[in-house]
Amino acid sequence: MIAEYVIVGGGAYGCAVAYHLASQGRSVVVLEAVGVGGGASGGPGKRGVRGNRRDLRELPLLREAHRLWPRLADELGAETGYVRSGSVSLIEEEVVGGRGGVVAAEAHAHTQTRFGIPTEVWDGARVREVIPGLSGNVRAALHVPGDGVAAQYRTTLAYADAARRSGAVVHEGTRVVALRSRQPGRRAHVVTEDGRTFEAERAVLLAANASVPQLVRENFGHVVPAWTVYPQVVLLRPEHAVTLPLLVGHDSRLISVKSLDGGLIQLSGGWRGRFDPDTGRGEPVEANVRGNIAQLEALLPAAGELTRVSVHVASPETATVDQIPFVDAVPGAEGFYLATGWTGHGWALLPAASRDIAHLLLHGTAPSTLAPFSLSRIP
Repeated sequence: MIAEYVIVGGGAYGCAVAYHLASQGRSVVVLEAVGVGGGASGGPGKRGVRGNRRDLRELPLLREAHRLWPRLADELGAETGYVRSGSVSLIEEEVVGGRGGVVAAEAHAHTQTRFGIPTEVWDGARVREVIPGLSGNVRAALHVPGDGVAAQYRTTLAYADAARRSGAVVHEGTRVVALRSRQPGRRAHVVTEDGRTFEAERAVLLAANASVPQLVRENFGHVVPAWTVYPQVVLLRPEHAVTLPLLVGHDSRLISVKSLDGGLIQLSGGWRGRFDPDTGRGEPVEANVRGNIAQLEALLPAAGELTRVSVHVASPETATVDQIPFVDAVPGAEGFYLATGWTGHGWALLPAASRDIAHLLLHGTAPSTLAPFSLSRIP
């Protein structure tokens, strides 16, 4: 099959870029190994649309994403679960190192605001007024009113359906096993596990997040300095009802907290599971589950006993050596581009970054917002 663009990966980025290309009249094929949203774009609950304490190189994209998220459901014609709740990054102590603590709060607030992410410093009394039941050790917080949450799986499906309505073809259960760059008389193309070949007249985008580094290394010999992780998400039912109107992060604890329907609490923040070679999927690490819960118990004692409802670790994601994504042409592989390394970063940026990746594919030049994500930043 021949299309102008072939996208490998039917997660949030693959489907969103397909939507932007197809809505401009381009022919697009998306190849997804399992099912749309079946990898890192799936899982329970919601994810944060967070500018608070984000890498400064990402803030120009985040500023634009803040503008786009509230109107995205109307644009795609489907619910995204987006809520502009605001966020806080709580501060309990002057941490070891030079970056955190109350002493740095005003500087962070000033800098984020200058980048277009309005931020203010709350004292401990103000934080506990908004979130009753927090530990008395909370001394301050960075507050970003423009932050929020959205449902990753629903949003991914919304992008996929909008892409299909615009003419994109999405093949699920179609695993890519080989890549071939553009050669004289031959287009860039990919080969699937069932022996089919999909050719791209313009470009192939590798957007299957956790699979991209391996595909690039095995087919083109280029090392993308990234690795696969299995983030942990725990759903909890508190003994006592608590008020969590904001997306909650922390200056020194590995913790991220969201309130879900039915009084449930979604807990994450960087604790990881591990790969199970017998099942080929991620599995929980009990010590990490208990450690994550202990952090919340210390931070929110008013919740009382926290009962586990579920622990999700199945979805692989990709982290990079400097913890921001890679978006670029694949060196030495004409016709191929990659977008990977979104762990902890990509979700909030999605509406803006996917549009700019589509621009890169259409014009061959990256918008300035994508410049920090070039492979060339690594010597």
